[in-house]
Amino acid sequence: MKEFPRIETERLILSQLKEEDLPLVVEYLQSKIFSDLTSNIPSPYTVDDAKFWLKNAQQAFENGSGFTFAIRNQDGKIIGAIGLHDRGDDKAELGYWLGASFWNKGYVTEAAKAIIDFGFNELNLNKIYATHFLHNPASGKVLEKIGMEKEALLKQHLKKNGEYFDIPLYSVFRNKV
Repeated sequence: MKEFPRIETERLILSQLKEEDLPLVVEYLQSKIFSDLTSNIPSPYTVDDAKFWLKNAQQAFENGSGFTFAIRNQDGKIIGAIGLHDRGDDKAELGYWLGASFWNKGYVTEAAKAIIDFGFNELNLNKIYATHFLHNPASGKVLEKIGMEKEALLKQHLKKNGEYFDIPLYSVFRNKV
């Protein structure tokens, strides 16, 4: 894929991350809740963190190992991000975050459904999976709403700030098993 895809849903535009998105990304991710609820968003979140993330997203796209989409409202303003990262064997991991003021409006569910369709129909994936912290049950609800089923509980799977966490693994398959 030479050009980064653009996906439109009923209320959202999913498109490539841009340098000009970074000030809003940094603003959104200042809240410690993002560090508390994710495995890879640091606190405090800095401009350097955002630049590093953008660089990684661009490299992943260029080498075919991942797609990180900006989640945008109809005005084109970034409100979050969602991505698929290839883990080999025709499977990819789904990940996302959304600015806190946009929570509980169904945006992640809407974006994730579109990304799953993209993964199966454009990338020819067989399996898309995701994990979340147990102390973030809202994320588990999103995964269920988009058709994923809990496959396993990975014991002490993630270490963050010196603590081990059990992580539920959810997945969906191209052809329902």
